[in-house]
Amino acid sequence: MASPIASLGDVSNLPLGFKVPKTPTVWETNPVLSYFNDFYKAVAARRQALNLTNPGTLENINKEVSKDVFLNNYFFTGLRADLTKSFSMSPAFQVSHSFSLGSPVMPPYAFAAFYATDNVFLQGNVDNDLSVSGRLHYGWDKYNTTKANVQIANAQPAMLQLEHDFQASDFSLNFKTLNPSILDGGFTGVAVGSILQSVSSKLALGLEAVYSSQSPLYPPDAAVSYVARYDAKDWIASAQLQAQGAILASFWRRVTDKVEAGIETSISAGGSQQAMMMGAPPSVEASTTLGAKYEFRQSVFRGQIDSAGKVSCLLERRVLPVVSVIFAGEIDHAKSTARLGLGLQFEAGGEETFQQQVDPNDQPHPPM
Repeated sequence: MASPIASLGDVSNLPLGFKVPKTPTVWETNPVLSYFNDFYKAVAARRQALNLTNPGTLENINKEVSKDVFLNNYFFTGLRADLTKSFSMSPAFQVSHSFSLGSPVMPPYAFAAFYATDNVFLQGNVDNDLSVSGRLHYGWDKYNTTKANVQIANAQPAMLQLEHDFQASDFSLNFKTLNPSILDGGFTGVAVGSILQSVSSKLALGLEAVYSSQSPLYPPDAAVSYVARYDAKDWIASAQLQAQGAILASFWRRVTDKVEAGIETSISAGGSQQAMMMGAPPSVEASTTLGAKYEFRQSVFRGQIDSAGKVSCLLERRVLPVVSVIFAGEIDHAKSTARLGLGLQFEAGGEETFQQQVDPNDQPHPPM
């Protein structure tokens, strides 16, 4: 009598709907490992039932306030002119020339270029002092991204930072190291690891561990910080408990479709080391900053005031489809000082590039 199965590996003659039995793994047969396997499956099922989302990265825990509303990343002094030329949009390739006068931070001249595709981002900068910096981002897939930052400046030590991001469905992992080396007989540099986990549809908790070793001859330093973020869509609150005992709290609120507001408070325990060794209690230092952002049809206005009496504002105005004017001002009442900045941005990319930067309502985007 012929066997219904011609050979051991032939499954073509099996009845419809027949399922080949799965060989149990060691995680299912081992009595110890099976317990952890069942616990992991129960936690995974619970996480899936909560319908959690990715909370973002830990370094962007309060980006709506510090990077979007506040003008710390946009403020400048003196005169500034930026000339930008876009050669293509897919892949994106752009070069820019920056000129500045009267700024203690910005170089008189800097050249920058970036190239970006779906999974690669390259950016390089060089100034008139031949200081070079560059960034490389490579996305292996939608979950993993590797980053590298390099900076070589005159009269300053070189800097190398390697970083990797892992974005899962409901948590984010980040590992980075700054100036790593093993040439001195041991690891030297700074290593940082962080995790941010969503525990509900609105709440995310995380921590960050820092390990620093300057030389194998001295003991290394380690510190742990804790963070929390609550996202209610129209408002976001975040808090950070840093290893040095400092507390940083921020609150962001979308007032209208065109108006955003944010407040940030920092409380830290400070004081001179000599006074603390003599038994003096540490002094408590605190600062609060309040800011707002207004988006108009062809302009963006940012303003902020802090508890030290410093008032700042920045206005970006697009006067032509490819020309923007920037005004920055700051008054420090405590120090009786004032600073002003005036900038001009010119973007040249052809008609095709401009059309891709225009809204369907024929309203150009404000300059970045």
